[in-house]
Amino acid sequence: MKRLVIVGGGYGGMRILQRLLPNDLPKDVELVLIDKLPYHCMKTEYYALAAGTESDHDVRVAFPEHDRLHLHFGTVDRIDRNDKLIYMKGEDPLSYDTLVIGLGCEDKYHGVPGAKENTYSIQSMEATRRTYEVLNNLPAKSVVSIVGAGLSGVELASELRESRTDLHIKLFDRGDTILPMFPKRLSNYVQDWFEKHEVEVISNSNITQVEAKALYNHNEKTESDAIIWTAGIQPNKVVRDLDVAKDEKGRVTLTNHHHLPDDENVFVVGDCASLPHAPSAQLAEGQAEQIAMVLKKRWKNEPIPETLPKIKLKGVLGSLGKKHGFGVMGETALTGRVARLLKSGVLWMYKHHSGV
Repeated sequence: MKRLVIVGGGYGGMRILQRLLPNDLPKDVELVLIDKLPYHCMKTEYYALAAGTESDHDVRVAFPEHDRLHLHFGTVDRIDRNDKLIYMKGEDPLSYDTLVIGLGCEDKYHGVPGAKENTYSIQSMEATRRTYEVLNNLPAKSVVSIVGAGLSGVELASELRESRTDLHIKLFDRGDTILPMFPKRLSNYVQDWFEKHEVEVISNSNITQVEAKALYNHNEKTESDAIIWTAGIQPNKVVRDLDVAKDEKGRVTLTNHHHLPDDENVFVVGDCASLPHAPSAQLAEGQAEQIAMVLKKRWKNEPIPETLPKIKLKGVLGSLGKKHGFGVMGETALTGRVARLLKSGVLWMYKHHSGV
């Protein structure tokens, strides 16, 4: 009996499960999923959980139930590729024959003193729950500083504004304009929304230090009752500790078939993989589709194409609270209620069609 272990039940891990079950797993292959939590979490919605506009239950999806799938709940500590063992905290190691690593990402603090110790996060379910508790227990007129005005920071700031109209929200952006990866029209739309809803956007910022109740922008102190860090990500520490080739961002370098160059039985999916696009749930799912295809062809002893097709992304959608949004679908830029409705529809489809 061969054992296929998927480490991490994120978007990539879930999509592989969906493509292998119920009918495409050989009888001589045991399928194991390892995750810290007993359910899949919709990480793209953590900003709403933190802001208090969605409940814990709203961002959870049950893992597939199938007699061929063994769920193992634990925290991965390290991976030993030589002995093909996965070490977990407080448990005996688990062996594998084929491994898919989908452990996701963590905050990257860029060496800013005090940032890790004195800021809150929305990078994991556990961290987001703590952030929710802090934000929603703040007294009226408290100051909340959000460091990082990428998609996560923008969505958190807007959702928090709808949830807590009494708060003073400051959004620190390193660039000249907010969301520079989007067309200028969308950047201006988001900027105008923030001005209208009294979210202070501080452009060209450079956070040099963070204290328990303050941050320093270009060494100028800003008092804050809560500071949320959304200013960069890096691969999970387990992946950072792996002795494998990586790109300049610490993501694992892979072959065209998404496995390690020196080990065809270790795949990496999602935020830890070095891919041409920025990490996203959509990209992880596209990559997972191809990994599942490679596995199925191997099991059937069928030839695998030397080069797999480029992963096509349909677009990016962001929310500005519950009624407005923005995004790009193909070549079309969208703003307002249409963009928000599209995003809501995509999320509804995902949540209600993720079973096997």
